[in-house]
Amino acid sequence: MKSTLLVFFMLIALTSPLAHALRGQVVDDANGRPLAGAVVVRGTEVVTTNQEGAYNFVGNGGTIAARAIGYRRAMLTLANSATEAPPLRLMAFRPKALYLTFWGIGDRHIRGAALDIARSTEINALVIDVKGDRGWIPYPSHVKLAETIGARGTTTVKDMPALIAQLKALGLYLIARVVVFKDDPLASAHPEWAVKTAHGTPYRDREGLGWTDAGRPEVWAYNLDIAEEAAQLGFDEIQFDYLRFPDAVGLTFAEPNTEEKRVAAISGFLAAARKRLAPYNVFIAGDIFGYVLWNENDTYIGQKLEALETSLDYISPMLYPTGFHLGIPGYVDPVAHPREIVQLTLEHAIHRTHLSPLRFRPWLQSFRDYAFDRRNFGGPEIRLQIDGAEKVGTDGWMFWNPHNTYTSDGLKKK
Repeated sequence: MKSTLLVFFMLIALTSPLAHALRGQVVDDANGRPLAGAVVVRGTEVVTTNQEGAYNFVGNGGTIAARAIGYRRAMLTLANSATEAPPLRLMAFRPKALYLTFWGIGDRHIRGAALDIARSTEINALVIDVKGDRGWIPYPSHVKLAETIGARGTTTVKDMPALIAQLKALGLYLIARVVVFKDDPLASAHPEWAVKTAHGTPYRDREGLGWTDAGRPEVWAYNLDIAEEAAQLGFDEIQFDYLRFPDAVGLTFAEPNTEEKRVAAISGFLAAARKRLAPYNVFIAGDIFGYVLWNENDTYIGQKLEALETSLDYISPMLYPTGFHLGIPGYVDPVAHPREIVQLTLEHAIHRTHLSPLRFRPWLQSFRDYAFDRRNFGGPEIRLQIDGAEKVGTDGWMFWNPHNTYTSDGLKKK
């Protein structure tokens, strides 16, 4: 009887899915320390490592990709018969980026100037417009709706895959910026998806541009198609900007204009993005107003800090001192205290959320002040902002200049 039971249980073990499991571990490349909470992807399967950095997949072999907060992505391909994967080693990395617009990424001189700075300083990343402030896409896209609505009227990058390969050969971390709900081409082509005024006419912002309704699934689908294409092109990270409702009053939307509905729309879009982008092992980031880190409500635009953390890998607050028109507690003249604005705002957000500092990567100011004394933000102001972010321990930082005019002043040399 005992021998019969033994054979029975052996047969169960051999035919169980766990008998054909792939096992592996994700570790820190520098010291071999196991990385708990790393995301591991095989095809459409997504798992998270345990405290020992271990993961399992049902079935053998395949291509395994992994990522973790504060690290570069990595991948390996195994034989179909493999049941044990060698340790997947991730390299700690802090992106330090310059931003290039729809026009800047395609201009040889502007792009070349940014690359010269990257070659000679600590800059190691670029934020690139994949869908810019005017809703335009700079390269030949396979998203059909983009062509239909006129988002592809101008090409500034003829061969995006070749450009990405060139930039990656320089060791640069590449972030695809996708402007989401501020989208004049889509709002104009489909007014039924547009934000409306109280009179029912399409809303136009101070630049005369239309916005799409953040609660419309059709709007989500279009932006997720663009984000997925960017992931397929090989970008390391997808960064959603204008991830909010317009900051204007008296507007109407598909859903009632309440904080609950606004927050649900933004959170819902990000949850859909995480699901759609999961097979590509890309990081997901979101740009938010600086005051969102201080305000307990959604700042009337759908951005509530606690609701954003669940679907974003990196939270990217815009900490331009110029933008803090009311100052912060203890500092009423923000442009005179760039380090304090950055550091204290981040510290407040970390204390409030209990998140790791590595979950934050701020936007910093590299343009002339327009709200206070119109001072130039040069080398000293650049360095003070960086020092504020690094004192907190953020996952790097990014500099914004709408004209793509950057200098190496204030940056550490290689």
